[in-house]
Amino acid sequence: MQPRLMLLDSASLYFRAFYGVPDRRKTPDAMPNNAIRGFIDMIATLVNDHRPTDLVACWDNDWRPQFRVDAIPSYKTHRMVDGTDGVEESPDELTPQVPVIVDVLAAVGISRLGIDGYEADDVIGTLAVAAHGSAQVDVVTGDRDLFQLVDDEQSVRILYTARGGVREPDVVDQAFLHRKYNVATGGAYADMAVLRGDTSDGLPGVAGIGEKTAATLINRYGDLVALRAAIDAGDPALKGAQRTRLEAASDYLDAAPAVVEVVKNAPVPATLSTALPTAIADADALRRLTAEHDLTTPVGRLLQALNLPAL
Repeated sequence: MQPRLMLLDSASLYFRAFYGVPDRRKTPDAMPNNAIRGFIDMIATLVNDHRPTDLVACWDNDWRPQFRVDAIPSYKTHRMVDGTDGVEESPDELTPQVPVIVDVLAAVGISRLGIDGYEADDVIGTLAVAAHGSAQVDVVTGDRDLFQLVDDEQSVRILYTARGGVREPDVVDQAFLHRKYNVATGGAYADMAVLRGDTSDGLPGVAGIGEKTAATLINRYGDLVALRAAIDAGDPALKGAQRTRLEAASDYLDAAPAVVEVVKNAPVPATLSTALPTAIADADALRRLTAEHDLTTPVGRLLQALNLPAL
């Protein structure tokens, strides 16, 4: 059987869990656990439904890497806490739950990887490319940025949770990209995204160039590099306001690819093991966490999905 590697965009999932799972604390002074419960339950559902052989919870060790800020200073600035240098806004009741998620993953024995100086997207991109030719790769995310990794030939697809959650994700392959965005490949999606921009990431895009026009331009010229060569060469097909806007955006187009494109060669530790656990890594710690945070049901579901003994 071909290995199946599942890569979780962890923050995307635990934010979704936080906002989607009811807060049912037994007492008002108890620590909230809705993101913890929801995240654990999501992994159980994904393992049950897709039966990966390998799984990595990919982490944002740096949610706003310096190399992206250097390229485009507005990158994610709107998500920063006012008056701080690089602290990401996070709901007060979510923040204390994240370390517990880390501890639960470690106790169960599920691989988690963050790399200093890189976002989870870069960890995902690096692991996905490293698996080319050796595994089916499923990237689980609610973020369209990772559509650029779609590659039918290399068996990389996205399980996109923005609409149907982890139970009914959109399966994003090249046919989906063509249907939804009129681009043929993940690489073409990235080029289109540079032109279109993304206000949620502080990327302005090219003024007056929306998604459809961006896709049309990438389809006509093949990629962003060829489009820019055509601009420089004075291609008569590029004229009027469109040419003016593209020329005016030259500095942005110089910088944006380094921000939009995920890194595919981040330094992954040689010791990383991605296989699903065959035994609970620390049963005592898992029992303690389960009791402290009222996690009996989701932890039980996860252990069952992993074919591990109950606590």
